Amino acid sequence: MKRFFAVCAAAALLVPSTLAFAGCADKDSSVVLRVSNWEEYIDLGEWEDDELIDIGEDGIIGVNSMVDDFTEWFNSTHDFKVRVEYSTFGTNEDLYNRLKLGDVYDLVCPSDYMLMKLIAEEAFVEFSDAFWDTSVEENYYANNVSGYIDGADGEGIFNDEEYNWHKKAACYMWGTTGIVYNPEEVPAEDVSGWDILLNEEYNRRVTAKDNVRDAYFATLGIINKDKLSGADKAERSAILNDTDDGTISRAQEVLKSIKDNVYSFETDSGKADMVTGKVVANYQWSGDAVYIMDEADADETELWYSVPDECTNLWFDGWMMLKDGIGGNERRQTAAEAFVNFLSRPDNAVRNMYYIGYTSAIAGETVFEYMDGNYGAEEDEEQTISYDLSYFFGEDSVLTVGAADFEVAAGGGINRGRQLFAQYPPQNVIDRSVVMLDFGEKLADINRMWINVRCPDLKDFSPVTVGVVAALCAAAAAGVCLYVFRYRLFIDYRPKKGFEKV
Repeated sequence: MKRFFAVCAAAALLVPSTLAFAGCADKDSSVVLRVSNWEEYIDLGEWEDDELIDIGEDGIIGVNSMVDDFTEWFNSTHDFKVRVEYSTFGTNEDLYNRLKLGDVYDLVCPSDYMLMKLIAEEAFVEFSDAFWDTSVEENYYANNVSGYIDGADGEGIFNDEEYNWHKKAACYMWGTTGIVYNPEEVPAEDVSGWDILLNEEYNRRVTAKDNVRDAYFATLGIINKDKLSGADKAERSAILNDTDDGTISRAQEVLKSIKDNVYSFETDSGKADMVTGKVVANYQWSGDAVYIMDEADADETELWYSVPDECTNLWFDGWMMLKDGIGGNERRQTAAEAFVNFLSRPDNAVRNMYYIGYTSAIAGETVFEYMDGNYGAEEDEEQTISYDLSYFFGEDSVLTVGAADFEVAAGGGINRGRQLFAQYPPQNVIDRSVVMLDFGEKLADINRMWINVRCPDLKDFSPVTVGVVAALCAAAAAGVCLYVFRYRLFIDYRPKKGFEKV
């Protein structure tokens, strides 16, 4: 379940992780590993006893922060010590700006398009051949990453020549985008497409994402709904990554209409708005969708997650080592690769998934057992369906789940469902997913379009509002003029210096 802490909680994490082992080793034999990750995107520990996940001999529980546990593990298994300086960022652009202003990190975890940007700038350090040696048990990433993410022979997303991330980054979390909705207020057909954002029946009752990439993606889905029907992978990618001037201009007009219809463009408030019922549908990332549904369940409200029929954005965040940080230092690279491996150990992948609600790139028996424990049907449950996860976990990875948590289409595909559907979309959803690429030189044009959408026009206000504001401005201007006039009279007619009043 996703948890949200104040910034001070992340700051509290920084102190023990950077200082706990400072006195355990001579400075010359220790390495400072500088890591930057998304806010609230790693297990901070301090679980309650009843949160123990009953898997394995001792179960899985987060007592300490993941960073502290890594530090202890590393320092007990390697011939030199590490101290971790862990910091967070709020957006990909925030991280990129910090890098350009001179901040130095060894290991960062941006999203797909920012990874592409850093690759294009040759800012990365490739993961070593030793990192990929599956004969080494501690190489948890190479041994446990899903073939769907980083499969051999070009089968995985990261091992695809079109995207070219293999060995340059290691996937951390991944997912889709879609619509969280209240099925008592919104029928399934209304969330079957992105055009719910324009549907006047839900005026001021649906929210959209307040960032240009997600907003642009959904808009292109609306504009090209007919073209996307039946399009193959390459055609779909071209349509949803189109940055021609005409497409940008058309997207701007559609986005302005979306702005007029939605309750708000939001980044984080949509979660609370859905749980409290302020809105009935919310454009959302799959991981936060899981959090929203969990929170609503606690209030005895059932919410669902829908992936529009035309397309979904397949997104991921990945670990990348940076040249400016690693700087050819072999020990620092060893520590960075070990950090990725430690987070990729299956029990730690489960810890992070439980804590933040998102889906790890790590597969394997432990993670599959965790999913089965969360979502598998009860023995006495009468109506069940087979939920095939072979594409991610490997052959014969099928969960038996309650049919009531999914909407099965006539053709057998599942387009809407609850938490499991959000965490692991079925194959038919994967087949219509698209990775958004780096906008490159067109980024400035798209950002300018977004400013035009987000900045208010006079037409956004009622005539009464415009009239009142104009009257207030006129009154204020008149007041200033009167003040200046009277002040000047006083200046002009007061006694000059050198004269005394008799």
